[in-house]
Amino acid sequence: MKIGFFLSCEEYSPQELLEQAQRAEDAGFHALWISDHFHPWVDAQGHSPFVWSMIGALSRVTNLPITTAVTCPTVRTHPAVIAQAAATSAVLTEGRFTLGVGSGEALNEHITGEHWPPAKVRLDMLEEAVEVIRRLWTGEDVEHYGDHYTVENARVYTLPDTPPDIYVSGLAPNSTKLAGRIGDGYISTQPDADLLNLFRESGGAGKPTAAGAKSCFAPDRAEAVRLAHRLWPTAGVSGELSQMLPTPAHFEQAAEPVTPDMVAEKIPCGPDPQVHRDMVAKYAQAGFDTLYVAPIGPYYTDMIETYAKEIISR
Repeated sequence: MKIGFFLSCEEYSPQELLEQAQRAEDAGFHALWISDHFHPWVDAQGHSPFVWSMIGALSRVTNLPITTAVTCPTVRTHPAVIAQAAATSAVLTEGRFTLGVGSGEALNEHITGEHWPPAKVRLDMLEEAVEVIRRLWTGEDVEHYGDHYTVENARVYTLPDTPPDIYVSGLAPNSTKLAGRIGDGYISTQPDADLLNLFRESGGAGKPTAAGAKSCFAPDRAEAVRLAHRLWPTAGVSGELSQMLPTPAHFEQAAEPVTPDMVAEKIPCGPDPQVHRDMVAKYAQAGFDTLYVAPIGPYYTDMIETYAKEIISR
């Protein structure tokens, strides 16, 4: 299993993200993920730069492959616009860009005032959006009158030599089946071998699989647990809430019962490399091809150096 670096737009400034990408490449991380959010999950995270601007900047400072994890091409942004943005990203990165997509969260998508539909409708919208994006990547004039989207007289002129792959996120059975059927690869945030097998059984056999996780470093474990709980209490929020709550304030309310110990059960915390190796091993044992790890807090340089010496080198 390869180890990639997860750029968390919710927590870091554009300048910090660029620094992390350069340090990650120098340390031997294999690739980059970058989140696509309008809002952070909670106010304490404090950031949310525009992902397409970040990818343009990243293309100038790193040669690593870049994947969005994940873009929702259904409500906040029309799939025709995503098709153009992703095509430009693929050109700027000289073919090192992958479009990761998913059905999204109300946290980011409700901001235009459009109705936030139930999960089944969101998956139908995602499937149609992927169809629109792929048609536009042909470079032909596209007219599309579908159940959810209209495209009239549209053509994407700036295209890479080869269209980007589209990886699809699947965190539940229905979305995982869709990922197997329409995706060029699979994205998850759970070391769930059953879902991974479902993806393969649903048409994903032989396709790449990638997962994301978090890692909190600090000089001692107690400080790391405190940071993880302050910045990512949502690690303890389960179920469909993550897709339905509309604001960071609502996530803060939902996370009130979450204790530091509960977060520490989900996120490896502290300077001990073995704790982080154990987390990585869970994803390797589940069968993922690549694990992307996101730092938490200000000690990301320590995290990068430890992963380089204690995990990637092994």
